Amino acid sequence: MKTLQELDVDKLAESLSDIIWKIYDKWDNKAKYTIGLQIIRACDSIAANLVEGYGRFTTPDRKKFYLYSRGSFEETKCWLRESFRRNLIDDDDKEKIVNIINELGPKLNAFITKTTKSNVV
Repeated sequence: MKTLQELDVDKLAESLSDIIWKIYDKWDNKAKYTIGLQIIRACDSIAANLVEGYGRFTTPDRKKFYLYSRGSFEETKCWLRESFRRNLIDDDDKEKIVNIINELGPKLNAFITKTTKSNVV
């Protein structure tokens, strides 16, 4: 059985966090202390909640954290939309982010469905 870190859903979440982290360093203080800190926390929580849920014993306990992860994913998308509208992210990084978001969302939903409707984890 694969570890969570070997699954695409976790790799994508961590890749997104790494991109956001690097972008943050380019921002001025206004952007860092308004959107920046929020988006880093939300984005980091996607993978963190997956890991926490993966370490839980019961299916309902795992599901709770996986749903937190999905909530953090949605929050991240909200902060990304703000960042895009305010031109805080250049076109190259925007394309990378959009590609990850488009792949991560369905994989996250599939992971939650598969691991909470059975005893598989």
